[in-house]
Amino acid sequence: MNKKAGPLFYIFLVIFVFLVMFPFIWVFLTSIKPPSEIFGDKAFAWFTDSPTLKSYASVFFDHPFLIYLKNSFIVSTATTVYTVFVASFAAYAIARLQFRGKAVILGLVLSVSMFPQIATLSPIYIILKNIGLTNSYLGLIIPYTTITLPLSIWILVVFFRKIPHDLEEAAKIDGATLMQTYWKIIFPLAVPGMFTTAILVFIAAWNEFLYAFVINTEVAYKTVPVGIAMFQGQYTIPWGEISAATVVVTIPLVILVLVFQKRIVSGLTSGSVKE
Repeated sequence: MNKKAGPLFYIFLVIFVFLVMFPFIWVFLTSIKPPSEIFGDKAFAWFTDSPTLKSYASVFFDHPFLIYLKNSFIVSTATTVYTVFVASFAAYAIARLQFRGKAVILGLVLSVSMFPQIATLSPIYIILKNIGLTNSYLGLIIPYTTITLPLSIWILVVFFRKIPHDLEEAAKIDGATLMQTYWKIIFPLAVPGMFTTAILVFIAAWNEFLYAFVINTEVAYKTVPVGIAMFQGQYTIPWGEISAATVVVTIPLVILVLVFQKRIVSGLTSGSVKE
């Protein structure tokens, strides 16, 4: 018998959504306030009497913000494609093939993801500096792999393990090679998991700050998080511009999730289906 949710449930739901959305709402409201209302007595007022888009105009005309957006998009997209491609083969081998040391390899992958970024920053920077990859896109894509690849492998291993082994056996009987089995049988079934992994990798690369701040020091190669941090002046902090830039940066991620939410949910739930 189906039970309808009571009014108390919806009250808690509204409160929960409000608490989750509060930071973004407050940042957006701050971005449309004039500078005189961001500080002082009106700093904690919800709405402004004279909304303005000057902060948004300043972001695009007073700063090379479009360059930051372009750099973040290039680095995040390249990191996503490369990471998911490599992780799919590694996860397939760990989940489907029989060889010694699988548990050790998976444990090493997990241990790599546990290292704090600050601990790996110095050696990575020295290596990239010596081979001339600082202030370049590749100089960020390589270290971003240390963040995204372990997580991607762990997520994809779960999806590959849920695919029935009978499909591979049938492919072998038909004379398919290992790579043919992967591309024609396993890969199409793992697409929801790969898509979910790609979204998570893109968001992680888009929001990364520490590596981008240290490795790329030239304005032409700075990403959005670093660019926003550079808004700070010598004597003041332009909170209006920072809020406006934060809204602009968040919009692509929100659109990405909204457009592909069905695929993301499909990917997250397909791994929980039993064979």
